[in-house]
Amino acid sequence: MMQIFNTFKISASGLTGEKLRMDTIASNIANATTTRTEEGGPYRRKIAVFRENLEKEINRSSKRSEIVSKGVKVDSIIEDDTPFKLAYDPTHPDANEEGYVEMPNVNIMNEMVDMIAATRAYEANVTALNATKAMFLKALEIGR
Repeated sequence: MMQIFNTFKISASGLTGEKLRMDTIASNIANATTTRTEEGGPYRRKIAVFRENLEKEINRSSKRSEIVSKGVKVDSIIEDDTPFKLAYDPTHPDANEEGYVEMPNVNIMNEMVDMIAATRAYEANVTALNATKAMFLKALEIGR
């Protein structure tokens, strides 16, 4: 019985992680032309980094502790250190003396590919969650 709840927790952690990943990508897309931030300089692309969530559990039958996966968790949100792009626009208020503006290191095409991957991962977690729920309901029907 406890294993089925672990499956729910693992799928839920994946849903939460992928939602945060999609939010991060949306922020990158929204700031693709932001040349001025509070930290100074253009916006720097953000990347959500996940880590496997491992926990120690005691196996009831063998009385031994074992490490089991509890899904994923967000380890951190890091800034992409690729260099900024330079765009020639002498009329821009942030242009340097040669007329170039430092633009964010956000590539819209890469962000869209990442968004599709995050969406597919989210959908896969929903499918796993629904399959687990269906199996659980079938098991309850057998008990009737």
